[in-house]
Amino acid sequence: MARGKVLSFDPVRGYGFIAPDSGGEDVFLHVNDLLDEKSRLRTGVLVEFRVEGGERGPKASSVKIVETAAEVRTVPAGDDGEDAADGFCDVLDLVDFRGTLTELLLEADPGLTAAQILKVRRQLEVLALKYGWVEAT
Repeated sequence: MARGKVLSFDPVRGYGFIAPDSGGEDVFLHVNDLLDEKSRLRTGVLVEFRVEGGERGPKASSVKIVETAAEVRTVPAGDDGEDAADGFCDVLDLVDFRGTLTELLLEADPGLTAAQILKVRRQLEVLALKYGWVEAT
């Protein structure tokens, strides 16, 4: 069994992505492969799963929640994280950045494939790390 953290999960669409602890390509997660209640699944949750070859890349099966995230930071709609008082904004860790970016890409174009999302995300991660918009984990 592999382990990893949930990068994103859309309960309406029923899918998301897992970042394996061992590194490598993110793994597609579908609600039908979840052994626990989907209401417990959210960004940052630690899961165990089997990796299978999917049509568009690695796919998780037999997904079990190991540990829920102690605190998952969510940004209210319309809040860009900027603090008007000091002119600074929140810096996300790389895992939160990936999850937020994945959700944004899926909202913008639900027809994007996992490969397309990963390609765009990798390029934006390089840029975000270069300019200090995210913290490397």
